[in-house]
Amino acid sequence: MSKKAVAFIVSMVMVVFLMGSFTIASAQTEWQAKHPRRTQVNKRLNNQNKRISRKVKNGNMTKAQAHQLRQNDKNIRQEERDEAKQNGGHITKQEQKSLNQEENKNSREISK
Repeated sequence: MSKKAVAFIVSMVMVVFLMGSFTIASAQTEWQAKHPRRTQVNKRLNNQNKRISRKVKNGNMTKAQAHQLRQNDKNIRQEERDEAKQNGGHITKQEQKSLNQEENKNSREISK
């Protein structure tokens, strides 16, 4: 075989290897984003956002109040992401408990 042919084959093997590595990384990232504790926290945040929208639409909450409550939820969501990043893509039970307590506080404000 010529040097060009060997170089081409080696290059193709490397490309296939790298593509396989990216596929595995993508699968892990997808799984981590769907981790049950993260899913539970994020579902609550989405539900709270819908509740805020309903209250504004019904005239039971001002846009300023809604903005503050959404900012609180945004901070909780960022905290969840930061904690997941530190723990290999998931949050611990204690972190979930802490985030839920913060969500409970914000939920009570929405209910007022």
